[in-house]
Amino acid sequence: MQHNDPLHGITLKVMVEQLVSFYGFDTLGELINIKCFNENPSVNSSLKFLRKTDWARNKVEELYIRTLPKFNQ
Repeated sequence: MQHNDPLHGITLKVMVEQLVSFYGFDTLGELINIKCFNENPSVNSSLKFLRKTDWARNKVEELYIRTLPKFNQ
C-alpha cells in the first residue's frame, strides 16, 4: 500500500514536464545542477539521462515533492 507516497502513479516524464513548466530549464538547472538541464536541455534528453542515473532521478523526485504544494497555487 502506497497511499501516502506522493510519487505513486506519477511517471518521471510527468515530473520533468511539470517541473520544466513551473521553473523553466534555467531555474531547474540552478536547482539541480546536472548537464541535461543546463546544456541544450529538452524533456526527452533529460529523461534518457535520469532513467539511467539514480542519484539525479532522486534529486528530481525530491524537488518534485517539495514543489508539489506550489503547483496548485
